[in-house]
Amino acid sequence: MKSRQITVGDRAWTVRVDGPSSRHNVLLLPDADDPADVFDQVCARLHESDLQTVVLESVDGLEPAAIHAILDELELPYVNVAGRGAGAALAWRLCAGRFGRFMSLVVADQGHPAVPDADGNAADPACPPLELPVTMLVTKGLPRATADASGRYVYGEFRVVPLEVDNIATEGAHELATEIVLRTSLW
Repeated sequence: MKSRQITVGDRAWTVRVDGPSSRHNVLLLPDADDPADVFDQVCARLHESDLQTVVLESVDGLEPAAIHAILDELELPYVNVAGRGAGAALAWRLCAGRFGRFMSLVVADQGHPAVPDADGNAADPACPPLELPVTMLVTKGLPRATADASGRYVYGEFRVVPLEVDNIATEGAHELATEIVLRTSLW
């Protein structure tokens, strides 16, 4: 994949962009400890479906405003978003609120930030609902109850897909790619 550095404020972010030049783009956000190539298998499948991919190599310290600036620099007015773990937590916050720049969301291993965890604590109780279609991939690391509760915060079509894997990016790349393709299709 082609890498480039994009500076936002005083920080540079490495972004990997590849696939056919298309009006259909997918922003992929990795988990905190994922290697830079964690989504390579997923991206290869997405490229075959005529989707361009944008992968941030790290989400450490990344905020939604910086992602908007990165997408502006890449001249991408609309994207579909997918993330896992910490990347999914960021994706929820990024896509929260009114329908606009983001067309769909596919998340794994993380419920909506306003949903309380097993101890009754929510990461961000004030996080607004989303007004776009969302697919949640429930892996071994996410209780189904968290996924079901997240549905209350989605004002668009909401699907839950259970998968018996620990890491969706490496053990279930074809399932993740399929769910992303389904969300990017208008049929």
